[in-house]
Amino acid sequence: MHEVKAGEAAGKTPAVEVAAFDFDGTLTRRDTLLPYLRRSLGWPRFLLALLRSSPWLAAYVCRLTSNHRAKARLLQASLGGCSAAQIERWSADFVAQYLPRQWQEETLARLRWHQQQGHGCVMVSASPGIYLHGVGEVLRMDAVLCTELEVSDGVLTGRMATRNCHGEEKVLRLQAWLANRGVPAAAVVLHAYGDSRGDVPLLNLADYAHYQGQPWVRQSS
Repeated sequence: MHEVKAGEAAGKTPAVEVAAFDFDGTLTRRDTLLPYLRRSLGWPRFLLALLRSSPWLAAYVCRLTSNHRAKARLLQASLGGCSAAQIERWSADFVAQYLPRQWQEETLARLRWHQQQGHGCVMVSASPGIYLHGVGEVLRMDAVLCTELEVSDGVLTGRMATRNCHGEEKVLRLQAWLANRGVPAAAVVLHAYGDSRGDVPLLNLADYAHYQGQPWVRQSS
């Protein structure tokens, strides 16, 4: 990715091309959080976590509560109290053994093309950082912007350390990342890839966007 330097090209900053990729359903064929929890916890503990969080999950399906709140309850019921060391082992296994069979080859090819062109490549996902940072290393992403989980004294509390990286939050996180790198918004040529309504704000922001593998037509608010 081209770094913007002070005093470069007086009067006009060169364009910086950035490709932002959703993860679940875009780089992968399907959602990964539930498979991660099922694989890591085992069926009995996984089903118990679903039962404990079911009122909030049902309310989200009925659009009576937010994605953020429902997800927070699920994470608390499933991962609260787990040691960070155990989570690290589960995540390494998940990235190495499960995810290689889940890649969306067409989108993966687009990622490789952007990398070959020298574009900045960023993953912007609501999935948790406990395994997504490992994915970012495998895919050689420039950054992983995702939902981070709180750790206290080496144990996951089950709470989020950041807002759920979903919807408008994806735009805010990407803009903050660019600003921290000193890249003016006006200098960015943004490519975005997504597959769900949670990606719409990011797709609408992009100069070039693809939704479920097809060119995206910007939606009016």
